[in-house]
Amino acid sequence: MTAGTAAVTTTSGFDTLALAAPILEAIKAAGYTEPTPVQARAVPEALNGRDLLVSSQTGSGKTAAFMLPALQLLTKPHEKSGRGPRILVLTPTRELAVQVTKAAETYGRNLRVKTMSVVGGMPYPLQNRLLKIGVDILVATPGRLLDQMNAGRIDLSRLQLLVLDEADRMLDMGFKDELEAIVAKVPKTRQTLLFSATLEQGIVKLAGALLKDPLRIAVDTAQTRHENISQRLHFADDMGHKNRLLESILNNADMLQAIVFTSTKRAADQLAQELHSQGHSAAAMHGDMNQRARNHTLQALRRGTLKVLVATDVAARGIDVQGISHVINYDLPTQAEDYVHRIGRTGRAGRNGIAISFANVRDHYMVKSIERFTTQKIEVTAIAGLEPKMRAFSKPAPRGARPGGGKSYGKPSGAPGRREGFGGYAKRDGRPAGRSAARTSPYSK
Repeated sequence: MTAGTAAVTTTSGFDTLALAAPILEAIKAAGYTEPTPVQARAVPEALNGRDLLVSSQTGSGKTAAFMLPALQLLTKPHEKSGRGPRILVLTPTRELAVQVTKAAETYGRNLRVKTMSVVGGMPYPLQNRLLKIGVDILVATPGRLLDQMNAGRIDLSRLQLLVLDEADRMLDMGFKDELEAIVAKVPKTRQTLLFSATLEQGIVKLAGALLKDPLRIAVDTAQTRHENISQRLHFADDMGHKNRLLESILNNADMLQAIVFTSTKRAADQLAQELHSQGHSAAAMHGDMNQRARNHTLQALRRGTLKVLVATDVAARGIDVQGISHVINYDLPTQAEDYVHRIGRTGRAGRNGIAISFANVRDHYMVKSIERFTTQKIEVTAIAGLEPKMRAFSKPAPRGARPGGGKSYGKPSGAPGRREGFGGYAKRDGRPAGRSAARTSPYSK
C-alpha cells in the first residue's frame, strides 16, 4: 500500500472497493490512501465470491488483497454457530504467519474478530487454550495445523474462505501432502484464494485441484523490474576478498540496515558472530532458532537497534522492515526465484534500495540464470581499492562445478591450504571452524 500522511482529507481510493465502514476507518487509521494494483484487481473479485489464482510478488500489498475481503466476510454472522475458524490462511513460514496475523489485527481493529496463529515453535499448551476459546481467522503453517487437526482440536466445518499465501514456497518446502490433507477436510463450498510469486506448472496443477473456475490475476510477477532497487554484482577473487568487500559495504555511510543472505544456517551463525566481534550490530536468523529468539531478533530489526541481519532464505521470508537499505547476497541462491524474493526485502513502501551480490567464476551459471529469469542484466561493479584481480566470467566454470554451487574461492574444490574470512572454513587467527560441505535444509515447520 502507499502510505499517506495524517493530514490527508481527500476521499480514499479504498472507498471504491465497497468495504464496510469499520474496515475503511482502520485502513485510513493505518495511514493508507490508495490500493496497490493487486489490491485494486483482487479485492472486488474476491468480494464477489470468485476463486482467485493470483501471481504477485512480496511487497506488492498482497496480504491486504486477501485480508480485506476476509474481514468483509466477517461483518456478516455465520449461519452455523461454533468455535472453528471462518477464515484459514496457510503460509510457508512462521514469520509470514506473524505478518499476516498482524495485518488482520490492523485492518480488523474496529471489528470484534478473534485472530490467532498456529505455527511451529509456539508451545502446544498455549495454542490449545486459545483454540478452545474460539477463533474467526486462523493463520497457520501446514505442518503444525495438520498436527492440531489430527489431535481433534480444530474444527473446519464452518470454514468459508481458504487462502494459500506464497503457495509456490509451500510446494518448494515439501508441503504438498500436508496441503492435500488439510484441503480434504475443509468444506467444498468454500471460496479459495491462491497467491504465488510464479504460476509455474506445479502451481497451476495445484490450483486445478483446489480452485473452482478461478480468475487469473498477474500483477508484479517475478519478472517485473525492480526499478527502485539498484542491483550490483561484485566479483570476489577468494574468501578474504569477499569479506573485505562485505566490510566496506557495511561501513559505508549509505548503509542504514542490511540483510545478508547465506546458504546455510551454520554459515549464518558464524558470519553473524564474526561481524558482531568486529563491532557490527549483527544477529543471525534461521530455521533452527526458537520462536521467541526469532521474534526478539525481528523486533530489534524493526526498532533499528539491529543493523545487520544474517539470514537464510526461509527465515527472511515475510520480513517487512522499511528501514532495510541493503540486501547482500553473501552466497548466491540456488534458485533464481529466491533472488527476486531476497532483493524484495529492500526498496519497501516506495523507497529506494540496493541489492549487492558476491560471485566468483564458479557462480557464472547461477548469475546467468538469474539474469534470464529477471530479464535484467546485473551490473558488475567494483569498490575502489578492492578491485578483483581475476576477470569476471571470462570463461566457463571449471569442469564439474555446480551451477551456483561450491564456494571454493581462489582454489579448486579440495585444494590444500587455509581459507580465511567471516565464518571461515579453516581455523585461522582464532576464527571459528568452517562450514560443512553438505548443505542442510533450512526449512522447518
